Amino acid sequence: MSYHLVWFKRDLRLHDHAALHAASRRGPVLALYIVEPGLWQQPDAARQHYEFVRESLADLQRELQHHGGQLLALQGEATEVLTRLWQAAPFASLHSHEETGNGWTYARDQAVARWCHARGVPWQELPQFGVVRALRNRDHWQGAWEELMAAPVLDTPALHFAPLPCASEPLPPYSALGLDPHDPPRRQRGGRARGLAVLRSFLDERARHYRGGISSPLSAPTACSRLSAYLAWGCLSLREVVQATRERSAFSENARLKAGLHAFHSRLYWHCHFIQKLESEPAIEFDNMHRGYDGLREGDFNAVHFEALTAGRTGWPLVDACVAMLRETGWLNFRMRAMLVSVAAYPLWLHWRPVGEWLATQFLDYEPGIHWSQLQMQSGTTGINTTRVYNPVKQALDHDPQGRFVRQWLPALRRVPDSWLLEPWRMPASVQDSCGVRISQEWPQPLVDLETATRAAKQRLYERRGQASVRAAKAGIVQKHGSRRRPEGTTKRAVPASPDRQLSLDW
Repeated sequence: MSYHLVWFKRDLRLHDHAALHAASRRGPVLALYIVEPGLWQQPDAARQHYEFVRESLADLQRELQHHGGQLLALQGEATEVLTRLWQAAPFASLHSHEETGNGWTYARDQAVARWCHARGVPWQELPQFGVVRALRNRDHWQGAWEELMAAPVLDTPALHFAPLPCASEPLPPYSALGLDPHDPPRRQRGGRARGLAVLRSFLDERARHYRGGISSPLSAPTACSRLSAYLAWGCLSLREVVQATRERSAFSENARLKAGLHAFHSRLYWHCHFIQKLESEPAIEFDNMHRGYDGLREGDFNAVHFEALTAGRTGWPLVDACVAMLRETGWLNFRMRAMLVSVAAYPLWLHWRPVGEWLATQFLDYEPGIHWSQLQMQSGTTGINTTRVYNPVKQALDHDPQGRFVRQWLPALRRVPDSWLLEPWRMPASVQDSCGVRISQEWPQPLVDLETATRAAKQRLYERRGQASVRAAKAGIVQKHGSRRRPEGTTKRAVPASPDRQLSLDW
């Protein structure tokens, strides 16, 4: 019996699933998920990602059973698993979404393409986000995004399932894949049902606090949409979220809710804008987007600084509180993420690649395209974005002036008086003794003098940026990766925005 194989990857749902729709129109389908040991051994993989996927697969299995089928889960590298299936029962075609993943998945997909070509098996990959394969430039990208987001959301099709050619294999425990045992105890749980509940609560109520609430780490956990993990792992489709947001905004009479939904909608556009950068240039996961910045930080990597950052022992309370929250929840709001990268890149003078690998494992919603684009933007190596340097003391004063966030996540500082909490290293010895927090004992001295180290870092960056060859290469990067703007009220061709006015997701 001929059948059509649907390979689920980071698209763990049936609703608005273009590859499933395409396969179902051709005949019986078989739903496959492959546990790939090589994927989970990559430095950007974490146990929390795997557990979220397991929870999402359980939800997907329930959906498939509701429609009369089941999920075939097999373990092994992709071409090996496809060979086993092909030998047991050859399939007529392979269907999946277009994945913009890390370098490992890119190489794996190339291997799968060669496997399909050698056997004459057509492999149809269909867009999941507003990301365009083989894009020459950004001139018409915005129109393509709008067209895809305006197309009808695909309901789960009527499905005719092929018999399983072999028994499904139990999902291995995380330890069998070599993953670190840490799993944030308060992270979000996976599955489409949970994602839909989060979406409803945001659209109906929480969006009214979006504007003005997403910057502070105190208000952000409820003011932000909290949909990022469900989009990153494909429990929800971006298109259904875009259309649900537009519909809720159109029918809402609450001004604050409408304003929040409008601001959120713009960030859904930015989501794809940044993923497109990695799709168009996969090397930016490993290399500076602007090669004129090669050698800027690489030779000065300070392992002591990196270890202190990842352990939450930098001595700057807001930084260390953010690291503690990440370890507990797997999530942090956009401004605090940007601050972490800024602190790493400037006063600590760390190259973005190892910092990015660490943060990838800490973020439950790790999306490679957004992640590596943002790491480079916040580190100043894109060559087209304004330099962003976040002072952790000023950020604390702006977004946690009473120190509630710091005290919540750093028990060691709870007895420190308000006037010293955000800069405890300045406490007189008598105050240290009275509150029981002695600098360099109960609390670390900052790794560097913040003002001096930041000034020196900015000077080194500006000197490199001012070189004639670096300035000359900027135009080519804008042409390839820069956002476009349309003149207001016109349909004229979009033109590159000024390098200093490029879109910023800003996390």
